[in-house]
Amino acid sequence: MPMASAFRLLFAAVILFGGAWPITKAALADASPLWFGLGRSALAALGAAILLAALGRLRFPAAQDRTAVLFLGVFQLGGFFALTHLAVALVPAGRTAVLSNVVTYWLIPLSVLLLGEKVSAARWFAAGLGLAGAGVLIGPWAVDWSDHQVLLGHFMLVMAGLLWTIAIIASRKWPPRTPMFDLLPWCFGIGALILVPLTLLLEPEGGVGLSSWPHLLYIGLFAAPIGTWCVIEAGRKLPGAVASVGFLMVPAFGVLVSTIWLGEPLGWDVLVGGGLIVASVIMAARG
Repeated sequence: MPMASAFRLLFAAVILFGGAWPITKAALADASPLWFGLGRSALAALGAAILLAALGRLRFPAAQDRTAVLFLGVFQLGGFFALTHLAVALVPAGRTAVLSNVVTYWLIPLSVLLLGEKVSAARWFAAGLGLAGAGVLIGPWAVDWSDHQVLLGHFMLVMAGLLWTIAIIASRKWPPRTPMFDLLPWCFGIGALILVPLTLLLEPEGGVGLSSWPHLLYIGLFAAPIGTWCVIEAGRKLPGAVASVGFLMVPAFGVLVSTIWLGEPLGWDVLVGGGLIVASVIMAARG
């Protein structure tokens, strides 16, 4: 039953975060990347705080919760948001969704090295299958590797995956005792504080235009807090190999939504890559 509950959280995160990438791409037509990332963090912190206050559950994190809150706020919600929102302006939304969520090449080896997890041969194979699917979705043969902006965007997304992995490892090594949802305002608040100086320094003339506010409100008040809670809980409850492969469903869904909504091309790579990822998730769950 715990595994079934974790998989339900994982699939909820897939729907929310996979759909958030094309929404973010559309919003950036009238918003600068870091201002949008700062807005979603601040709104998520505010929305979660208001909800918890209404429920009488808004509390300052206890001492045993602060390590996880710090790592999640700094790495997953501060650093990850900064890198991905900058990269989405340089890389197609579908490819952004893929690369930033490919934590497989970080999470499995770090789970083995730092947490002492045992990974079966079947799950190693599932991870390889998932990476192959992600590779097909990324389509390196269609990337202009001579373009320094493109290279920078891809590098930022790979590093974003590492920051997310560090947050997952920390939340498993030092698990909070307080329910994770009760800690979200503080996690998002730390993320927003990190983004403030970056935003002011790198985008002093930026902002969020009127047409992008509906996108920002949806992501900041709904998709970001609920999706982040689902991701954190799934990452804590599932074995590292299963979680890392499962997170690949986020980009697969993101690519599908990008194809339908933004008109990004649907080709053999989307079908084959998505099929490989689905197969890898099934294999990892059974392994």
